[in-house]
Amino acid sequence: MANKTYKASKTRSQDRPGWSVIFSHPLRTDTRGKSGLKVRRGLGTKDDAEADRLVDQLNILLGAPSWWSLDRRAEAEQQFDSAVVKAFFDKIEVGKIKSKDRRETIIPLPKPEGGYARVMLVGSTGAGKTTLLRQLIGSDQFPSTSTARTTTADIEIVNADTPFQAVITFTTEHEVRCAVDECLEEACASVIHGRDDKGIATALLGHREQRFRLSYILGSWQQRQPGNETDEYEMDYSYDDETTETETLPADETISGDEITANNERLREYVSRIKKISTAVREQLASEGGDFQDMDNANKRYKWLEKFIDALYDNRYFVDLSLDIMDAVAERFSLIAAPGEFEPGVGWPDLWRYEETDRSAFLKQVRWFSGNHHWQFGRLLTPLVDGIRVRGPFQPAETELQDDERRLVLIDGEGLGHSAKEASSVSTKVTEKFSEMDMILLVDNAQSPMQAAPLELLRSVGSSGHGDKIAIAFTHFDQVKGENLSTYNEKRNHVRDSIANACTSLRESLGAPVTEILERRLESRDFYLGGLDRATNKLPLKVFNREIKERGNLLEQMKQSAQPSEQIAIAPFYNLALLELPLRDATDGFKHPWMGRLGLTYYEGIRKEHWGRVKALCRRLANRWDIEYNGLRPVADLIRQLQIGISLWLDNPNGWTRQPESEDERHAAIDAIRQRVFKDIHDLAEQRIIVSHQAGWRRAFAFSGIGSSNDRAKEMAQIYDAAAPSITSVRDMPTQEFLDRVIQIVQDAVEEAGGSVEGISARE
Repeated sequence: MANKTYKASKTRSQDRPGWSVIFSHPLRTDTRGKSGLKVRRGLGTKDDAEADRLVDQLNILLGAPSWWSLDRRAEAEQQFDSAVVKAFFDKIEVGKIKSKDRRETIIPLPKPEGGYARVMLVGSTGAGKTTLLRQLIGSDQFPSTSTARTTTADIEIVNADTPFQAVITFTTEHEVRCAVDECLEEACASVIHGRDDKGIATALLGHREQRFRLSYILGSWQQRQPGNETDEYEMDYSYDDETTETETLPADETISGDEITANNERLREYVSRIKKISTAVREQLASEGGDFQDMDNANKRYKWLEKFIDALYDNRYFVDLSLDIMDAVAERFSLIAAPGEFEPGVGWPDLWRYEETDRSAFLKQVRWFSGNHHWQFGRLLTPLVDGIRVRGPFQPAETELQDDERRLVLIDGEGLGHSAKEASSVSTKVTEKFSEMDMILLVDNAQSPMQAAPLELLRSVGSSGHGDKIAIAFTHFDQVKGENLSTYNEKRNHVRDSIANACTSLRESLGAPVTEILERRLESRDFYLGGLDRATNKLPLKVFNREIKERGNLLEQMKQSAQPSEQIAIAPFYNLALLELPLRDATDGFKHPWMGRLGLTYYEGIRKEHWGRVKALCRRLANRWDIEYNGLRPVADLIRQLQIGISLWLDNPNGWTRQPESEDERHAAIDAIRQRVFKDIHDLAEQRIIVSHQAGWRRAFAFSGIGSSNDRAKEMAQIYDAAAPSITSVRDMPTQEFLDRVIQIVQDAVEEAGGSVEGISARE
């Protein structure tokens, strides 16, 4: 088979006056993981002859595989124009600096020895954790809130007596392009489903995962100027003495009418192009094997759509549209006015940093990276952000709650999810932070407390040995009503009962000792908050006084959580031979539900996942962009099962270096082991599921055409079986190696804590 040839050509990209070059890159993969990513780069010239000269230079690089190595970049810089060298060599470097580390170099998080308490707010989407965070820092428009999924990036707030500072890191360009391509897929599929222009635009502008919204960046469909919006269903539920966010958004923080007009025209053009592309690909497939509407059942239609989506990437106009949208997205960085400074990466900014003494001016600039106000649609960079860290004298607005000695780091992140399906395990983005926190504040809705997601969070906190860090804040307490609830105390007791019920339901999976820790901690660390969505000076005096007291207690508990714990003077002994049974249950408990999700077997309570979601997961794992997708969390699922099994086993030691003087001492000794195991299990699960099976995930993602969903499911099943093999009395070498590795993790944790093990030991 002949080697593929690569050739560049000049082109005029949309809305750019100069020439660009477009080519397939031999060393970069597209969003499907296939080599030959289509690249378009500006040449920095309007002159035809100069553009031709630069394209000829690039074709020399593309035509000689001997140049296809980073080692030859320095040599290329001696022979070719810098624009050509950058177009070819940029972004082929391997490795990626974690965005958290980039933020740390500019605004380091304070160390515990400095007296700072680190508090993580975590809870179901819409529970009000970000609204609570606003109250704690005295801000009415940062971070952004809504009833839907709003917080999609880590938000880290350091309370310090310094000027206001910010560092904001961005998702990589390649990951953004993946999201754009997936939005285009949905938009093209909506054409096949017969949706109108509005439906097509809706699919394009809102990613199905609800984390990436092009409408924030490019504007909404048929957007109108601020103040001219009309909605036939709109009703004003605001109080007469309240001012809404829409009314208080400054005029200089809204986009202009000219921008809105330009954005609307651009979106209409995109929809028109999507319709043409979809029609052309549809006609091509119809001539080869029938049309979508000719398929006589849902399964055939799904298979046709999967083939349709694969065919889109072979359509040059689909690729051109993707590049045009990426150009429009990249242009939005330039619309952010100074002050503030972008730190450029390779063709795409790595971060933005800013320092300001005036609080209002500071928040005004930061909101362009964190906002969700519809008057700012068309310029917001929120969907491109993966982390925000700010530092400054953040205090509650109420003088009664202000404390210059209070040193807090407040961390907010993406919600846990609404449904039980999403709550099957807690995202590793949450659990990996447990060890760094002094308090894990579960924020829950008092109107419907302790549903699936909060329960799973408690299970994860308890089994990982961090139960002593848990606290709970019930929001919307002012909305708790019932004919049987006539007083404040009755309402409080009604909500508090949900904690006891939750702990009772967790007893079987966590065991009595861990459950008792959670229950005892929550008895003294529960807070009941109402009216968080309005200024406290608008509350009745009696309610105001109660809220000030409750929020003050919460802030004091946060402050006290930084106190160092006492040294543990005892350690347990264990028999490792008894660990095999819990590990067998753990691996089966991980794999069996996944076989149900993949449609390979029936598993009670688990429905087969849509092929599009499964393929989207494979795409992220194959490209190492993420380790989960929209509630599908194989790494977190394996961590959950292993940790629960090991946690139960740890509760039954053979003996102690000396008898514990109290239950607290006993719990503290075992929790220290749980925490070490939990950390190492994170690394093990990611290594075994993702890192060791990159080729398998690429194969799983690459399947296309008839039967591809089943082929993908079988490939994933093989990966899971290799990552977490079933433990039986007769086991092969890979199974024994897995068992030895887990036992070694547990053994190391026990011995590090001063304990010892007997029975079998991990093999060298």
